[in-house]
Order: sequence, then C-alpha cells, then structure tokens
Amino acid sequence: MIAIDPDEPGGPEVLKPVARPIPTPGPGEYLIQVAAAGVNRPDVIQRLGQYPPPAGAPRILGLELSGKIVGAGAGADPVRVGQTVCALVAGGAYAEYCCAPSGQCLPVPAGLSMIEAAALPETLFTVWSNLFDSAHVTEGSVVLVHGGTSGIGTMAISLGRVFGLTVIVTCGSDQKCARALEIGAAHAINYRTHDFVEEVKRITDGRGVNVVLDMVAGSYVSRNLQCLAEGGRHVTIAVQGGMQAEINMASVMTRRLTLTGSTLRARSAAFKAHVADTLLDRVWLHLIEGRLRPIVDTTFPLSEAAKAHVRMDAGKHVGKIVLRIA
Repeated sequence: MIAIDPDEPGGPEVLKPVARPIPTPGPGEYLIQVAAAGVNRPDVIQRLGQYPPPAGAPRILGLELSGKIVGAGAGADPVRVGQTVCALVAGGAYAEYCCAPSGQCLPVPAGLSMIEAAALPETLFTVWSNLFDSAHVTEGSVVLVHGGTSGIGTMAISLGRVFGLTVIVTCGSDQKCARALEIGAAHAINYRTHDFVEEVKRITDGRGVNVVLDMVAGSYVSRNLQCLAEGGRHVTIAVQGGMQAEINMASVMTRRLTLTGSTLRARSAAFKAHVADTLLDRVWLHLIEGRLRPIVDTTFPLSEAAKAHVRMDAGKHVGKIVLRIA
C-alpha cells in the first residue's frame, strides 16, 4: 500500500509517499480501506519528531479516517465487513489501509461525504470528552474557546450551537472572527487587537465564563483564569504556547476553580469506545438530520500530504484539512 511514513523528522517536505505492507488486524480490530484522512495539529508535532506514537501504534501519520471495513480480526464482528465507517486511530490513517479498534469505528452518518466523515473523529471525540464529560457543560453554559477557527474550535462552536451553549472564541484576524460568527459563535475576539480578558468581562457583564477550553497553555493560563466565573473549569488540551504556567493559587481556592486537562491519543481503547458509544447516542442523530456538520477547509490527495501540512503550518485554514485517499 501507499502511505506517508517519513524516516526522519523535519518540515513538510519529509512527507513523501512510500510503499508499506498492508497491516493485519489484531484482536478486536478491523482492517479499513481508507477513503480519506483528517489532518491534525498532533500530526505536525509528530512530523517534527516531538510527539512519538504510543507503544504499539503505527509510525505512519494520521489519527482519523473514513473508509470501508474490508477485514476483521479475532473477536471483531464480521457482519460489519463491507460497512463504511469513520474511525479514531492512534496512528496509521495517512495510508491506503489502516487498522482500527472496533469500538472506535462509527457508521458514516447518512448525508455526509467520506471527506466530511474523515473530519469528524479527532475533533468530535476531543471536544465531547473535554467539554461535556470533563467540564460538565450543560445548556446555557458560557464557554471560551481559543483557536476558534481551528478544527477543534469549529467543532466546539458547532456542538455548542446544537446543545445550547454560548460560545465565545478568540481568533487571529478580523476575517477569522467573521467566519467564526458565521459558523455559530456568539462572540469572536481578535486577540491581536483586543485583550481577550477584558473583552470576556465586557461580554459577560463581569460574570465570566463557566469553562475555558484552552489549547495554548503557557502564559494564557493565568489570563484564562481571570476569565472564569466562580466555580469555573479550565480544561487544557494542548500546550502550543508552552508547558509551564504561573498562576495565583489563592484565586483558585477562593473562587473554587477547577483546572484539568487531557490528551486523547494515549487513552485506552475502552475509554475511546465509551466516548464513541456516547457520541452515537447523543450526537449522531444531529449529524444525520443536518443540524451538525464538520467544517472542511481544503482537501489534498495523499500524494500531496506535504502541501496539506504547509497549509496547516501557515495557520490560515478554517476547520479541517483532509487528505483524499480513495
């Protein structure tokens, strides 16, 4: 099969198509003929040599895909062979074939293309498990999301619209702010021209937000805490701004704030299967009936994975970048 499996870390130019053996599904896994694969920020970090795959995961890049099940390992239901699915994987999606745990394979929602389906798993699993499970948002919650036009940001906006959240986002330009509002954000703050802490206070009449979903970390953490209402929750899902933060713990105590965070890739198959079951129960009907759609920015053929990463590195995309494979 053709895959993107660079031998050395580096820039986008290391992402060249190579021949690799078709994988064999292990116990509880399906072999999927891949139609499309989503491009995510962790792929970039892995390409740079800073995010090695978890033990046992393929070295081939790619954390999400859509395609057709063409084989089943021991313990995986053979009845599903032939079905089209989208799947969350720990690696291997930038290829013509990929193995996925059965519990992480979800049916492609009626009405969605394979490109759209490939744009779902990574952001949907991440946003749901962190906002709805960890941060316990409910209808009426006010949420601040950084990176409002990223894949995570656009999914948070879209889910927020469906589930009655008020979503405030930050973006790096007026154009991106306008696009975030079109997608469904209640408010969009250009962090290059405005102090988001002051803007959040203004928007919420000084009350603050219930939850901050943060992928920046670093110096943003102390500022994020200033945005929280009493009893608010701060959820970190990436550290693009640095791994160290200095915060006022007295404020955390007196305002009863909660700080938490997670990564998805290294979580157990059982955890991911639980999230998949919840999504199937709570979210899938919204996809089928058209109330929820992933935002797709651009697509590239697998052979042009390098160009996809150039676009990701430039930070000009809105929503998901997707590789077309079949």
